[in-house]
Amino acid sequence: MADLLRGTRPEDMVLTQRGVRFQGRTLPCSIGKGGLSNHKVEGDGATPVGCHRIVGMLYRPDRLSRPAPWAEMIGPRDLWSDATDDAAYNHHVRAPYTKSHEALRRADPLYDLVFITDWNWPKATPGRGSAIFIHQWRRPRFGTEGCIAFSRSDLLWLARRVTIGTRLIVPPLASMTVAGASGQ
Repeated sequence: MADLLRGTRPEDMVLTQRGVRFQGRTLPCSIGKGGLSNHKVEGDGATPVGCHRIVGMLYRPDRLSRPAPWAEMIGPRDLWSDATDDAAYNHHVRAPYTKSHEALRRADPLYDLVFITDWNWPKATPGRGSAIFIHQWRRPRFGTEGCIAFSRSDLLWLARRVTIGTRLIVPPLASMTVAGASGQ
């Protein structure tokens, strides 16, 4: 854990027992329902331990205005591949796409604003986990499928401050469970 936390800066997003610390604030969050994992695999519901970087931001233009100049719109055909047997695994794809995938344009508000992390990206190892995003939580203390999730207001606050390359540091907190960080 000390190696991951060595040299952290205020502009790093750092998962702690109380939430994510960023720019002097600690924001309540949810983590994966499977807790934290040093050995992330597809479908385990765990949030991967490590130093990840923000590589993109997506948003629903029919539900909110562009949160940052570098944010890209989510359209009706936008999907994320979780097909371990496909070259597009853990990448943004568009319909029609017949392999296993997750729709980015959802009926619920969870993906109205999404930060894409570089977990297992751009060169994805099949089965190592896909779609590790930062997005809106369903409700406090409700585990994700491996993502980190925040309240809508905190997510919008982050969108005005996070940049491409912002580090998301997830240390191996031994006692960290879904209840350890609030939110999704």
